[in-house]
Amino acid sequence: MISRAIARFVRVSPRKIRYVLDIIRGRGVEDAFAILDNTNKGATFYIRQVLKSALDNASKKTKGSADASNLYVSKATADGGPTLKRWKAASMGRANPILRRTAHITIELDMAHKPELKKEPAPKKAEKKIQKSIIRKAKKVKHGS
Repeated sequence: MISRAIARFVRVSPRKIRYVLDIIRGRGVEDAFAILDNTNKGATFYIRQVLKSALDNASKKTKGSADASNLYVSKATADGGPTLKRWKAASMGRANPILRRTAHITIELDMAHKPELKKEPAPKKAEKKIQKSIIRKAKKVKHGS
């Protein structure tokens, strides 16, 4: 994780936000902005704000070396916040509850291409057994048994 941004108490249902987050999760930041620009959902406004904030956090944290071209959305979640409970008048003097849900949006960015040291892959168990048997046979031949 290079950077993270959180928007709390967003007045949109977490379920509605998750529809959009599922689309951008795992994508590059530039692709995510393009998808958000062309998605006709109300939650895209809040997600775009959080994504922009995470991008700014990444550029500040890495002193400008991380830009939108080499970052991707590594984690995007919408958790439920407090629910505002309201009442609506119903027929025959009754009242029906209205639950106005809120959400906490979290977006984490990471580098798309991490510089990794090249290591030789560790030998598998079967290869280790073969190597041990070859060494044993070589010792037997060497000792003359």
